[in-house]
Amino acid sequence: MHPNAQLITDFYAAFARQDSAPMRAAYAPDAHFSDPAFPALHGPAVGDMWTMLCQQAKDFRLEFRDVKADDRQGSAHWEAWYLFGGKRPVHNVIDAQFTFENGRITRHVDHFDFWRWSRQAIGPAGLLLGWTPLLKRAVASRANASLAAWQKRR
Repeated sequence: MHPNAQLITDFYAAFARQDSAPMRAAYAPDAHFSDPAFPALHGPAVGDMWTMLCQQAKDFRLEFRDVKADDRQGSAHWEAWYLFGGKRPVHNVIDAQFTFENGRITRHVDHFDFWRWSRQAIGPAGLLLGWTPLLKRAVASRANASLAAWQKRR
């Protein structure tokens, strides 16, 4: 297995255990992360996001597969089951893209169907508005505010 494929495998194995320390260590200090909820995280905020998610996850389960990587790029498919807000069951299906330098992740982009996710996580409002940029911006704003509040508390 290529060392960067092993890095991805170890990353998701740690996430499945809700152990954010190895996840944080997988990233370069100036890494970038993006997904629909956190569209532009940089540096330590990337690791902080994973630590917050690991600490707050309820009824969490993760599976991953199709890990591929070479010296520069990688990818994986992962699925997570959890309770959003502690009450709404979500099954999120994600495809991840990675860029590596010196054996660490420098860029990580997660792609998922936001409308599918919002129908589960938010309910009727997600069903009606999940396809709109307005709801995407509102979710991203709330997610980033939650991360900022979590960072202040630690």
